[in-house]
Amino acid sequence: MFMPQPQGMNDATLHDIPSILPGIQAKSAEIGFTMPSDLYIGTMLKTLMSSKPGGRFLESGTGIGLSLAWMVEGLVGEASLVTIDNDPVLTGIANEFFSHDNRLSILCADGADWITSYVGPSFDLVFADAWPGKYSQTKEILALIKPGGFYVIDDMTTQPNWPDGHEDNVTWLVDYLEAREDFVLTKMGWGTGVIVAVRVC
Repeated sequence: MFMPQPQGMNDATLHDIPSILPGIQAKSAEIGFTMPSDLYIGTMLKTLMSSKPGGRFLESGTGIGLSLAWMVEGLVGEASLVTIDNDPVLTGIANEFFSHDNRLSILCADGADWITSYVGPSFDLVFADAWPGKYSQTKEILALIKPGGFYVIDDMTTQPNWPDGHEDNVTWLVDYLEAREDFVLTKMGWGTGVIVAVRVC
């Protein structure tokens, strides 16, 4: 079961919204991008990433860069961030907004292929906001997280745009994560339904 939405929380209570975010939101409306990112997920990502100065971070599913705006705000010290999406139009737009930041690598690639072929340092946080790393290549992406690192996913409560049968995928994923002895997790019922898992060994 997910916990209920905290009382008294609304967008007006948010502070320190990234200055780049309104421009990305305007571009989303302009092109009819219909997969918006929950603002509270953004604040959580920024907070968790800020706890790992100099950390390495990964986002699966760049989209147009709405969550990315918050994640960039969470980079502290010599931290770096890789974000992947297979849509060249969206990654192109994201590059227009973020190309000035050399801490960030925006990759247009098949997420499943990238995850399974990646060889390199582990990550302090992974935000899996696309099918690869969430409902496929789950085991592989969890293996890329350092002990003490975070795995964050949202859209865990029923959404109006879910296709028929998608709830079975969500149930499978939650059951799989809960069965892992190398991760502990918290399920939260605010936003679109969030799970934060931490690798403990």
